[in-house]
Amino acid sequence: MLFYLTVILACQLIGELITVASGLPIPGPVIGMVLLLAGLLIKGGIPDELATVGDAFLTNLSLLFVPAGVGVMLHITLIGEEGLAITLALIGSTLATIAVTAVVMRLLSRTADAADSEAE
Repeated sequence: MLFYLTVILACQLIGELITVASGLPIPGPVIGMVLLLAGLLIKGGIPDELATVGDAFLTNLSLLFVPAGVGVMLHITLIGEEGLAITLALIGSTLATIAVTAVVMRLLSRTADAADSEAE
């Protein structure tokens, strides 16, 4: 279990190093998740112990929001000053996420339909 926790943290660290070294505007943990996904695809699945570590993280996910809540309270005046920009960014990113999800679902459903028609 400790090994897989180390793997997760190492992927995050490598993602951070890639972000800093390359100057990409992508958060390091996101790159780390992509690296972890690539490793799991190469390995051919999710080991049971890694799933256990992931479940433990999800069980205690609410604790990870405490620092964010403290940050919000600390910078509440800044949030008030930039409220319109924050609101527009949230609405825009939500709409973009919905659009990308729709496009991906359409592409995946076409692929599934093509596979089903070939199987028949």
